[in-house]
Amino acid sequence: MTDLLFAPRPLPTLPITGDARRFPVRRILCVGQNYAAHAREMGSDPDKQSPFFFSKPGDALVSDGADPAYPSATDNLHFEAELVAAIGEGGRIVGWAVGCDLTRRDLQAEAKKAGRPWDAAKGFDQSAPCGALTLGPLPAPAGVIALSVNGETKQSSTLDDMILNPDQIVEAAGKLWSLQAGDLIFTGTPSGVGPLARGDAVVVTIDGLAPLSFKIV
Repeated sequence: MTDLLFAPRPLPTLPITGDARRFPVRRILCVGQNYAAHAREMGSDPDKQSPFFFSKPGDALVSDGADPAYPSATDNLHFEAELVAAIGEGGRIVGWAVGCDLTRRDLQAEAKKAGRPWDAAKGFDQSAPCGALTLGPLPAPAGVIALSVNGETKQSSTLDDMILNPDQIVEAAGKLWSLQAGDLIFTGTPSGVGPLARGDAVVVTIDGLAPLSFKIV
């Protein structure tokens, strides 16, 4: 047995609906601007771009109803409702969850302007709240995805408005990485993204999946 300088942090995991087992999370990949209306609100032309990805570390996960803290170094934290695909053995999708890609929008804008990576804008601590995983096929492939803040609906669309569907996303990601069991893929957000403040209560829902709710603390 190898001696370690210090004990490693516990592996991040997601609860599974109706199952005592948990899904061990390896890493988090995210698709950028995968809904046409959101691409336009971010200043891009959805007809003239190829699919692109960014990542979050696995320990950015926030699960089991925990509340993420408002991050440092930003005055413009944004919400982004997302369908999350969970990868199992053989690099195939084994389940689904409701997620929220928290974004330091001001840092992202600075990075875009300077042509720099988005890591600080997207991959910070507690930037990936995620609900419980539902195993099996997606219950409602054209279902509604919606997000509310303090009871007011901010985002509402349907999953079939995605530019790339989940299978196409997995195919595209598989050309860039060797997808392995434990990977999560956030599949993009609809239009309507906006700011969050401390104390805001967020609820994200997707038809047929366990809802995600949290408060910014």
